[in-house]
Amino acid sequence: MDLLRSLPLGLYLDEPITWLHRLDPRVKLAWLLSILAAPILANSTWRILLVGLLILLTFIAAIPLRVWRQQLGWLLMLSFFILVIAAVSPDSLSVESHPRLPANEIAFVEHPPIAPLKQQRSWYNPIGLGQKPAAQTTLPQPTDYRYVLLQQGIFRVTRRSLNMAVNYSTLLFTLIYSSNLYLLTTAPEEITAGIESWMQPLRRLKWPITEIALTLTLSLRFIPLVLEEVQNLSRSIQTRAINWKKLGLKGAVRVWMMVAERLLENLLLRAEQMSNAMVVRGFTSANTHRVQWHQLRLKRGDSMALLGLVVFWGARLVWGNGS
Repeated sequence: MDLLRSLPLGLYLDEPITWLHRLDPRVKLAWLLSILAAPILANSTWRILLVGLLILLTFIAAIPLRVWRQQLGWLLMLSFFILVIAAVSPDSLSVESHPRLPANEIAFVEHPPIAPLKQQRSWYNPIGLGQKPAAQTTLPQPTDYRYVLLQQGIFRVTRRSLNMAVNYSTLLFTLIYSSNLYLLTTAPEEITAGIESWMQPLRRLKWPITEIALTLTLSLRFIPLVLEEVQNLSRSIQTRAINWKKLGLKGAVRVWMMVAERLLENLLLRAEQMSNAMVVRGFTSANTHRVQWHQLRLKRGDSMALLGLVVFWGARLVWGNGS
């Protein structure tokens, strides 16, 4: 099992270089924040179109099939399961609630007693023997509106439950895949440079912007190391051919606790090695050892992307409003 290839979530794609790679990281960050904020208070149609836009961007960018096939397939399957489960779940509108106490206790107490029933005559017919049943008339529906869309046994799909299911599934897909697409086409140094550029106004409040950017860069660089350590430990367990049935529950928990402890030790050792390497090279502060990895310049493609962002928000305000 190769985690660095089977789980490419959050990893940067070095080759091939697509047009998404060439965009300015600040423009891509603005698009990412817009895509994450657009589903708020939006209708179901807009949410579905947003999912289609992300899939269309993947195809237009010509990202290799080996990169997005597995993760996009699993994510679509997970979103479909959430859609089905939420659609057949109760919509919480058919539940009737009654107060424990009457609304007006005084009126309830002072209510006049119920008059006794009058003695019925001998010809009284309580069950209607000999009488013809009244004809039942069925009034036609004025419109084709139906609140219950599907009723099959215990499964019941209503308009509200279907709307909630679409919102949940599309929101999950948008949050995960948009962030992954951004990390896939943007190097960690570009991400930190873009965030540092956006945070420049906070320097007036004496915020350590450069230190925050350095910490973010190191954390992004540390993600592949974590995956590598997990991969090495999983391979070491597979090569030992452990018989989990003989170990039982307590033995299996003990083994996994040992693996987790070893993983933590390896990660702390890697972090210490990184800090020692920075100290040996004379690193004292982020400001004195500042390195410009990328020069942020807006190009023609960035201007077109910003214009597309304006069109995106215009369409969101015109056609995307609703619940």
